[in-house]
Amino acid sequence: MIAEEKRRVAYINEMIESGQAPQLVAEGENYHAEQLARITREICERDVQVVLIAGPSSSGKTSTSHKLCLELLAQGKQPVALSLDNWYLNGTLTPLKPDGSKDYESVYAIDLEQLELDLKALVAGKEIELPTFNFAEERREYPGETLALENEAVLVMEGIHALNPILTAHLDDKYKYKIFAAPMSPVSLDGETWIPTYVHRLLRRMSRDYRTRGKTPIQTIAGWADVREGEEKWIEPFRDRADAQFDTSMLYELPAIRNTVETALQTVPAAAEEYKVAEQLLYYLSFFERLEASYIPRTSILREFIGGSQFNVA
Repeated sequence: MIAEEKRRVAYINEMIESGQAPQLVAEGENYHAEQLARITREICERDVQVVLIAGPSSSGKTSTSHKLCLELLAQGKQPVALSLDNWYLNGTLTPLKPDGSKDYESVYAIDLEQLELDLKALVAGKEIELPTFNFAEERREYPGETLALENEAVLVMEGIHALNPILTAHLDDKYKYKIFAAPMSPVSLDGETWIPTYVHRLLRRMSRDYRTRGKTPIQTIAGWADVREGEEKWIEPFRDRADAQFDTSMLYELPAIRNTVETALQTVPAAAEEYKVAEQLLYYLSFFERLEASYIPRTSILREFIGGSQFNVA
């Protein structure tokens, strides 16, 4: 096992150094494609009306939902992708933590009553007005877009709470297909030192935060403990209820992420509380050669975090 894990890191680096990065990326993408093909077959074999995709922060849920929709479309279904984030309560109604701060990780931060009304209407063939959520202003908005499900329609809904039964208690389980998506393949540097899968997610989130939200690595690291606490409370307890586990890990991920976050991580000052975590992340990344983003397809789940996705993953 130790020798095998050593060879894994060496193989990744050798492929990049020898100019075989496209093959390395293809291997990673094929791993995802095989999983999605199996899941799609299972969905099509059942009378599924709603697919629910849950997972912790930065697991790639949004890209997974879009990629699954493409697979379902190829099988003659009419998939519709929706994000549960659009049913968040307005900021003034968000539940609070004991310290008085807003608890965005709580399932009760979602407007459960309105979500139930909308899902019941959709399953009954009725038209609803689709909401969007303005995160900058913490307000749900209705820009005028409507939705009604057609024949062979499958509603694909993603969100951190998608597997929580309180969200879809009014729908018969036989019409639901539940997926838990997250990186599930830890990487060993030498057979003894392992990179936990939550590190992959932290690096993904850091890359996205820095690129799209103007957050520094210090800010992302500082908020990570709260994120992890929320996951343990609201997401992990429902993991085993899933019909399928989708591993969003990628063989080429750490070399690609190194390209996007290493320089920013190096700016964390030694005096900062977050320095030790930043130093550890830099240590992990140093074992891998850099992989240019140009090798990564626009449909890759990783594009959700490094930019350039063909999907609407903002």
